[in-house]
Amino acid sequence: MIDYLVVGLGLAGISFCETLEQEGRSFRVINDDSQQASIVAGGLYNPVILKRFTLAWKAHEQLKLVGPFYSKLEEKLGVTLDHRLRVLRRFASIEEQNGWFEASDKAALNALMSTTLIANTNNNIHAPLGYGEVLRTGRIDTRLLYSTYGKYLEEKNLLLRESFKYDLLEIKDNEVVYKDIRARQLVFATGFGLQENPYFNYLPLNGTKGELLTVKAPALKETNVIKSSVFIIPLGEDTYRIGATYKWQDKTNEPTAEAKEELETKLKTFLRCEYEVIRHVAGIRPTVADRRPLVGQHPVHNSLFVLNGFGSRGVMIAPYASKALYNLIENDKALNPEMDISRFRKRYGKD
Repeated sequence: MIDYLVVGLGLAGISFCETLEQEGRSFRVINDDSQQASIVAGGLYNPVILKRFTLAWKAHEQLKLVGPFYSKLEEKLGVTLDHRLRVLRRFASIEEQNGWFEASDKAALNALMSTTLIANTNNNIHAPLGYGEVLRTGRIDTRLLYSTYGKYLEEKNLLLRESFKYDLLEIKDNEVVYKDIRARQLVFATGFGLQENPYFNYLPLNGTKGELLTVKAPALKETNVIKSSVFIIPLGEDTYRIGATYKWQDKTNEPTAEAKEELETKLKTFLRCEYEVIRHVAGIRPTVADRRPLVGQHPVHNSLFVLNGFGSRGVMIAPYASKALYNLIENDKALNPEMDISRFRKRYGKD
């Protein structure tokens, strides 16, 4: 018998598996690549919500874990995942400038928002009012993380690339059995796929479709992340990621012409050079109405757990939530009630 069976290998699944390995626990993973959110994610870790100049949920606690967590993964996998980048918020008005400096005076934000107005020096970007700089930011290469971590698990015979069949799961008193796998605990980390899970589909995971473009812009020569009506994220070799859209009705992973037009229209309001779209991707973010993760134990089956609902801030939330779930299971340490799925217990059993 192994300690854990993990279903799903996006940011949530990878982070939980890495937590298990660091703690010396045995596990196996089942993943079918059906969920694309982690692959197509922008990958930014940014502790400030730049639309409203407010602190992201539990940002200080999460930032303490981000650096060490991804550094250990880089060492293990032999790749560079963490790219330290400056994030600059383009000001569209004097009112936005004033709002930035008012927010930076707050105790929770003054270590994360620079009080120095950054002048624009790139002629290919229209930013006459300059920028505010967010501190302690960067980008995790989620696509590279996904591919290299999957290969790492395959080499150790810990990954089954197949769809999980719920009708084959047997839940017993002190274990779960799935085909030839016996495990003490089962953790579902399936992103938007949670809606197909008969044990946890009572949870209000809405899902928000996001689309991103990758463009080639040889003249741009920008090394910072620029946040305006869309993000410009430098990827190297004159390529940039542009994103992202937020759509609540369409739940497919198919890119759309409408989203491409929306992104390009917003980009052209401040970009002043030619570019070529070389890639267009889409995925469904696992989002929740109250904007908090879905973490915890099933109301009836004590061996079943869920790790989900990270939304667009997965690279920051994943290490934090994974550690919290591990401590719940192994050390009986209560979860933060804001992310504990027990907040939706009244929904369990309803149609």
